[in-house]
Amino acid sequence: MLARAFLLVGLLAASAVAAEPTWPHWRGPNGDGQSPETDLPLKWNNKSIVWRTPLTGAGQSSPVVWGDRVFLTTAPDGGAKRVVLALDRKTGKIVWEKEVWKGSPEKSHAQNGWATPTCATDGEQVVAFFGKGGVHCFAVDGKPLWSKELGAFPGEWGTAASPVIVGDLVIQNCDAAGAGLLVAFDKTTGKEAWRTPRTAPERGGWSTPVLVKAGDKQELVLNGETAVTGYDPATGKELWHCKSFVGRGEPTVTQGAGGLLFVVNGQPGDIYAIRPGGRGDVTKTHMAWHTTRKSGRDQPSPILAGNFMVVASMTGLTTCYDAPTGKVLWSERLKGSFSSSPVAAGGRVFFQNEVGDTTVIEPGPELKVVAENALGAKGEVFRASLIPCGGQWFTRSDKAAYCVGGK
Repeated sequence: MLARAFLLVGLLAASAVAAEPTWPHWRGPNGDGQSPETDLPLKWNNKSIVWRTPLTGAGQSSPVVWGDRVFLTTAPDGGAKRVVLALDRKTGKIVWEKEVWKGSPEKSHAQNGWATPTCATDGEQVVAFFGKGGVHCFAVDGKPLWSKELGAFPGEWGTAASPVIVGDLVIQNCDAAGAGLLVAFDKTTGKEAWRTPRTAPERGGWSTPVLVKAGDKQELVLNGETAVTGYDPATGKELWHCKSFVGRGEPTVTQGAGGLLFVVNGQPGDIYAIRPGGRGDVTKTHMAWHTTRKSGRDQPSPILAGNFMVVASMTGLTTCYDAPTGKVLWSERLKGSFSSSPVAAGGRVFFQNEVGDTTVIEPGPELKVVAENALGAKGEVFRASLIPCGGQWFTRSDKAAYCVGGK
C-alpha cells in the first residue's frame, strides 16, 4: 500500500508541475500519441522551419519537450560513444551535451542504431537509455545524477525501448536475445526498486511499456515477442498476459476509448484488442476481437481518433479500423516508407515518413487527406516520431533536429 501511495503522489505532483504543454516521453503525456492541442499547424514546408540544428552522431530517438528544453540522444563514431543533449526550445542552440559511455558497440540492425530509445523527463530529471551503454539520469540543467549498467544486450537487432517515469520510478524494458528483464529504479537515487524476469525473446525486444487505466487502477503494459503482458507498476509483479499471433512486438500498445488496448505484432498477423484488468492467461477471456492483418511489416504503433483506429505498415499501406469491433473500413497506401509512430490532434492523424514528409488525414469511413507536407530535407532519414508541443512540431533526422511552425 505504501508503494502505491508514493506512486500516486508522484503522478499527481508531475501533473501539477506540467501546467504548460509538454511532451515528456515516448508517445506523449499518456503514451498513446494523443495531443490535446488545437492550434497546431496543419500545413508546412521548408519555409516553416523555425530552426534546424545539426547533430554530432546519428540517432533516431524522438524529441521530448519540457519548458524551454528539448532533449535528444545521439551515438557518434558508429555507436562507440553515447551522448545525451539538451537544446534551447526557442533557438535550437545546444545548451548542454554529455557523453555518457564509450566503448566497443554491440551489434545493431542497419535500420536501428545505438541511439533509438527516446528520453523521459518530469521537468526535474531527464533519463536516457542506450542498451549496452546503460541508463543515465541527469538534472534538466545537465548535472549527472546517476548511471546504471544493464548488461551486454546480445543479439543482432539492437535496442529501442524507451524509459518511462511513473511516479518516483524510472522503468525500463531490457529485453534482449537470450534474456529478458523489466526493471525499475528510484528516479532520484538510482536505487533499484524491483526487477522482473521476462520470457527470453528470440531476437530481442524493442517496445516501450505504457501506463494504462484498468478500472480504478493502473497497469503497466508491454508488447513482447510472444505476448502482451500487464504488470503492477509499483512492484513489477506480472498480473496477466495475452498471447500474440506473430512475434517481434516492437509497436507500442495503445489504449483507446472504452479502455481497450490495441496491439500490432510487428510481423504480419492479426491485429487485436484486449480488455485490461485480467489475471493470469487472458488470451481467451479478455481478447475483445482480432482481425487478420496482411499489410506487411509493422513498426508504427496504432493511433486512435475517436472510434477510428489507424495503422500504417512500413511500406505505407494504411488501414482504418472500427475500434470497438475491429472491422476494416478502408486500406490505402500513403506516400513513402514509415518507421515512426503517428500522432493525433484535433481529430486528425499525422504520419511522418522516412524522408520527413508528413501526411495529415482525417479518419472516417473513407480516407480523407487533409494535407501533405514536405520539409525538403535532402539525404536525411527520419525514423523518429514527429511530436507536437506548444503549437509547434519537433522532429529529428539522422543528421539534425527541427522545430517547425508557430512561434
